[in-house]
Amino acid sequence: MKKIHNYINGNKISYSDSILDVDDPSTGEKIAEVTMSNNEDFKNTINSSLNAFDNWANTTPLKRSRVLSRYKKLIEDNIEILAKIVSSEHGKTLEDAKGSVIRGLEVVEFACGIPHLLKGEFSQNVGTNIDSWSIRQPLGITAGITPFNFPAMVPMWMFPISIACGNCFVLKPSEKDPSCAIKLAELFTEAGLPDGVFNVINGGKEVVDMIIESQDISSISFVGSTPVAKYIYEESAKRGKRVQALGGAKNHLVVMPDANIDQAVDGIMGAAFGSAGERCMAVSVAVAVGNIADKLVEKIQDKAQTLKVAPWTDKDSEMGPVISKDHKLKIEDYITIGLKEGANLKLDGRKCKIQGYENGYFVGPTLFDNVDEKMTIYKEEIFGPVLCVVRKDNYDQALKLVNNHKYGNGSSIYTSDGEVSRHFTTNSKIGMVGVNEPI
Repeated sequence: MKKIHNYINGNKISYSDSILDVDDPSTGEKIAEVTMSNNEDFKNTINSSLNAFDNWANTTPLKRSRVLSRYKKLIEDNIEILAKIVSSEHGKTLEDAKGSVIRGLEVVEFACGIPHLLKGEFSQNVGTNIDSWSIRQPLGITAGITPFNFPAMVPMWMFPISIACGNCFVLKPSEKDPSCAIKLAELFTEAGLPDGVFNVINGGKEVVDMIIESQDISSISFVGSTPVAKYIYEESAKRGKRVQALGGAKNHLVVMPDANIDQAVDGIMGAAFGSAGERCMAVSVAVAVGNIADKLVEKIQDKAQTLKVAPWTDKDSEMGPVISKDHKLKIEDYITIGLKEGANLKLDGRKCKIQGYENGYFVGPTLFDNVDEKMTIYKEEIFGPVLCVVRKDNYDQALKLVNNHKYGNGSSIYTSDGEVSRHFTTNSKIGMVGVNEPI
């Protein structure tokens, strides 16, 4: 059985005897065991980072950039391997996994420009006989706590820039799919990164609390659920740490009566059901405005039924399983709640069964129509392949709906009216705007 240890000071090592099973979501079978670290593991991690910090902080940005450049090349050479690691533990399709690695790689590429990015500023004579200048210095040890849904991309949002700036970085990946983080650390060592600059420690809440409470860690980045984001933010901030904590979201897509409906439906397929809906930017609410609603629902239903749900090993797979048995049951509970609260279930993902993979954690595309703002499936983040269609009579009602949601985040609109799209951008929590060209 594969054992997944921590990656500390350039070595795979763990002191804890506590382990957690890692499953293949496609089969439901145990494929590895990951160490759930203890206090000794954490002390070892911090000591490694402290020992490495001074030398790395005093390494010139140009030399750091050269290490990042070699790292970039190694990731490019290992994209297939990294993608397979992600797919085998997360379940997402191989193309989706490759795409996520490439998106993370873009940050590594950006970090290669650190000699220019770290330039300070100088202003002469800001006051009588007074000049002003700024310099950028490393913070020390920084940390990242990352989610299961993008085990390559989200960590790479964090550690390349931090390390390029001269910091040491401690990564606590999700215990559900930890292998990718270890591989990323190994490749960094191969690129010439000194031991101790980038450490990976596995575990659950106990390790999170150690990171929060450590006086040696100066900043924390987090991506995950809203309750955990709130907890990490509050507990870290009151200890004087710099902290960014990204939580849950409920993203809306508005379809206006003048929209190219086929184009809108194509967009909805990827946005709602891509990565099995396990994305913070997934569209989980489609707002149908005016008389387009019936046609929109019909076309979404027809298109969603053609999506091929299969394990990542099937090259034609368009949607894989969700991350775990518990998460599958949670999503199915939300579907049951939606029915009880009166939503019209047009497609039921609970019925999804894959021959030969009956024990896998599959939930098929799920579509609810006639959802209203009081329903649980509208108010809460489901984080699965569940799309809610809310019907509104006009644009103003749609705009108000988007702006009033507690977890309103990114939004988009399909319309042929450029004035409407600009107004929508100005007045709502917009992440993106898709404007159809008139036919």
